[in-house]
Amino acid sequence: MDVWLAALSGLIGGGALFLGAGVAWFVTVPRLVVTAIMAFGAGVLISTLAFELVAEAAEGGGVVPTAGGFLAGAVIYIAADWLVSRPKTVPDAARNIAKRRGKGTAALSGGGAAIAVGSVIDGIPESVVMGLSVLQTGGISIPIVAAIAISNIPEGLSSTAAFKQDGNRGRTVALLWGGITAASVIAAVVGYLALQAAPPELVAVITSIAAGALLAMVANTMIPEAFERLHLLTGLWTTLGFLLAFVMHELG
Repeated sequence: MDVWLAALSGLIGGGALFLGAGVAWFVTVPRLVVTAIMAFGAGVLISTLAFELVAEAAEGGGVVPTAGGFLAGAVIYIAADWLVSRPKTVPDAARNIAKRRGKGTAALSGGGAAIAVGSVIDGIPESVVMGLSVLQTGGISIPIVAAIAISNIPEGLSSTAAFKQDGNRGRTVALLWGGITAASVIAAVVGYLALQAAPPELVAVITSIAAGALLAMVANTMIPEAFERLHLLTGLWTTLGFLLAFVMHELG
């Protein structure tokens, strides 16, 4: 039965990307609102990875595996982010050529695709962690699932807004986010099934890798993007998100 809870966790987390995409496709959301949600989600994630991921990983598997995994997660995310961001001029040039040839709806645009790829990079380890949380607690971890869902909504919004602006087809965008959501469900189930007999040290490493990747993503992407629009209010929205996740953690 718990395996279905793991699948549900992945569906909620990945489905938030699909939800954000749907809102962006049918509704014009002010950029200020998107960035406020992003800053709030950043605070929720920081609190969650501190109290729900790193602390529990250290308690179960020890400080050394947790510290090693945490650092490795940050390095992995930064390297992946660099690889995705490096060839920016090529997709932009190709997209402009496609537009001039009347093929703007034939393929996904470079900017939106880059955000979508980033969603996969941090979405898969997030889903594995959600599956692990079900394995460890015997139920859905509301703080972890809520934090990931809140942070995924602006990612879906931002990427789909770019797709829509560049004239991509709604069916193509829906298939993209549907595929990412399905991958999130599969990753959550794999995290639950494959790690049932894993030693606590291995679980600590995997959990902290995801936590390190999440913190790197928050620092490199979510907070800087939010600050461009919110400026000084970024700190307030981030603090509110942290406080909400902390209260949820304390209430159990």
